[in-house]
Amino acid sequence: MASQPIPASLRKQILRVIFISLLLDLISFTFILPLFPRLLEFYRNLESSQAKSSLLNRILYGLNAYKKSFSRPISDSYDIVLLGGALGSLFSFLQAIASPIIGRLSDKYGRRTALLWSMAGNIASVALWVAATDFRTFLASRVVGGLSEGNVQLATAMAADVSDEKQRGATMALVGACFSIAFTFGPALGAALAQVEMAVANPFATAAGFSLFLIVVETVYLYLYLPETLPSSRPTATGTGNVSDSKGRTSVPTPRTNSHALLNFTHFIFILFFSGMEFSLPFMTYELFAYTSSQSGRLLGFMGLIASILQGLLTRRLHPLRVVQLGVVACTASFFLLGQLTNEAGLWAAAVLLAITTATVVTGLNSLSSFEAGEGERGGKMGNHRSWGQIGRSIGPLAFCTLYWWAGRGVAYAVGGIDTGLIEVDVLL
Repeated sequence: MASQPIPASLRKQILRVIFISLLLDLISFTFILPLFPRLLEFYRNLESSQAKSSLLNRILYGLNAYKKSFSRPISDSYDIVLLGGALGSLFSFLQAIASPIIGRLSDKYGRRTALLWSMAGNIASVALWVAATDFRTFLASRVVGGLSEGNVQLATAMAADVSDEKQRGATMALVGACFSIAFTFGPALGAALAQVEMAVANPFATAAGFSLFLIVVETVYLYLYLPETLPSSRPTATGTGNVSDSKGRTSVPTPRTNSHALLNFTHFIFILFFSGMEFSLPFMTYELFAYTSSQSGRLLGFMGLIASILQGLLTRRLHPLRVVQLGVVACTASFFLLGQLTNEAGLWAAAVLLAITTATVVTGLNSLSSFEAGEGERGGKMGNHRSWGQIGRSIGPLAFCTLYWWAGRGVAYAVGGIDTGLIEVDVLL
């Protein structure tokens, strides 16, 4: 039996808490993105003189063995690319395992309880990064973070809890706008904080410390202001099974035709290649234009700014299916442009296309997925949807960086463009 809708004033309060907390979470999360090349070089240089039995040296030994399996010689300068891809894949693989579990627990025990436990894990993860004076500790921070991060999927589930089907697209766009705003400011702020060296043993401790501060503030804010949104915690409607919205209008559930299997598979294929391209971007700009962390941060910030504007002006007004179609077309064009890149003007043009993609595809797929989930299974179903995306993200960085590393930039981006082009044919038909 369907639950009654929440009052408009309470819905507004919940959405405000979701927006502020998710924004703090994602700004903290994006700090590390432009720092990866320098950060991994730091640990490699730090442990180069240590025993070959150290964890990082064993990993690098495995990378060298992997390189020798190819018939063509590959420069050692690409070790950082592949190592970064491997770490990105590990984090997402752990997220793929944790997301369905966190979602089902939120269906059983409540979104608020699940989110607060998730935040405790996030605090532990970032605290380990602050203390990461060696690669082993840094790796532990990524493992803990991968297994505990649940803010994004729970924010999406809570946004769906407090929105009817007509409001769903605009509400999901609000969640998507958090990503865009975070990518506008987070990477640039992280790169700037990395220039402030407060501890020689960990040059990135300033960025990590401020990230920890944001996560703690977010946790306290959620504890004080977030009410439970689980539909089963609200009174149920009686009679016909239809419910009324906050203005008294009757809302009849709409039958759907998109299966979760189809949406999950589309999510997996798209993220598989998009995440690989996304992860390779700082390495590509470093290789072609010798971009520093600050310059990479400004590029990501520009993409985030464009995406946030699009979320507010366009994504929230279109049907989710049209949103997905627009984003896939832009993504296909960006892949082919990046594959033939020769100057910075082309790079910034591709960044605009990637901003369109960021503002649309995942937001649209999340909305479509939420339509297919009943109130009592929303956390689990949307957790599964996120898990499929994270499986794609766990394979994408390593596979794409390997292709980039072995076959070259042009081939890697051409393959990505062909793949997203096939998705484009699928969603347009």
